[in-house]
Amino acid sequence: MPRLAKQALIQKFIRAIQSRGWNILYLSSIRLHPIDLQIFNKEESYKVRLYIWNITPGGRNRPPDEYRIQITGVDHFTPVPEGKTLIMGWWEDVGVFAGWDYFKHRGRLGRSPSLQIRQHFLEQAYSDGFSVYDKGNRELAAAIRPDFLVDYIRNLEDIHKFGEIPNAELILDEISSASAQGIELNESIIAKVPEERRRVISQVNRALRSTNFRAKVLTAYNNKCAICGIQLELVEAAHIIPVGHPRSNDEIYNGIALCSLHHKAFDKALIGVSADYHIIVNESEFQRLRSLRLEAGELPFKGNLRPLIILPPAVNDRPNVQFLELALRIRNFSR
Repeated sequence: MPRLAKQALIQKFIRAIQSRGWNILYLSSIRLHPIDLQIFNKEESYKVRLYIWNITPGGRNRPPDEYRIQITGVDHFTPVPEGKTLIMGWWEDVGVFAGWDYFKHRGRLGRSPSLQIRQHFLEQAYSDGFSVYDKGNRELAAAIRPDFLVDYIRNLEDIHKFGEIPNAELILDEISSASAQGIELNESIIAKVPEERRRVISQVNRALRSTNFRAKVLTAYNNKCAICGIQLELVEAAHIIPVGHPRSNDEIYNGIALCSLHHKAFDKALIGVSADYHIIVNESEFQRLRSLRLEAGELPFKGNLRPLIILPPAVNDRPNVQFLELALRIRNFSR
């Protein structure tokens, strides 16, 4: 595929951040490289400096599975004060990022510098969300699917510090594989990790499970809200049984694709879904809102509800009937 222009590469990064519901504040001109950004949501905020290039094959006399970014336009990386410095690549053929550790590349860059990663790890990130390549010098290169990019930035320093652990690549592969299957880490995996790194192991596992759940649910529903059918990159993956409940899991049948508005309405028990897939209204909750004089918009909100949710074509992906019934009880839903 053709190489993308610098602005197109930056837009790939920005869209990946925004697709997770995060916001972008431009701290420097969009025409500059590197570009400084503030990424934030309601709870968190990070200042980042982004260096990004195309990922391309390694070139003549290089292993056939070696890919790289060719560093151009800079002779050294300048860190962003009180922020995170990202050295990244984008592989357009498959649609994944790669990231390298700034702290391993702080000096003056050599002549025609490049940073490498293997094709296998880029492809594995596409399927599992995240993968790491141990370069053999205590440095890890990370491959990152766009929906895991925010979580990579959150855990940037801890992820790359895993290069100091023996067999870090194998350990993190086990974590990403378990996460892709939506299963908890077993004690044997955790025991391989030094105690001071176990926190990030838990965070990465939880984040990967969340992103893979989201990807599977949105794919099943064709990125459409099951309540109103909207797309427009406004759709989220909601758990039918909330995450904190002991019967909750990350299977597609415990998920439903909802736009931001209907996700909140579902979580607040304004609306629910019956065992026969009808959209139902919680009249007692609307009555409570009327008593507080917070009922503005009630009629158009109700008037725009479909009788039935939009169902995934695959029967196995449809909401579990028992889970729908339990979800109504958990949320104290009255019809």
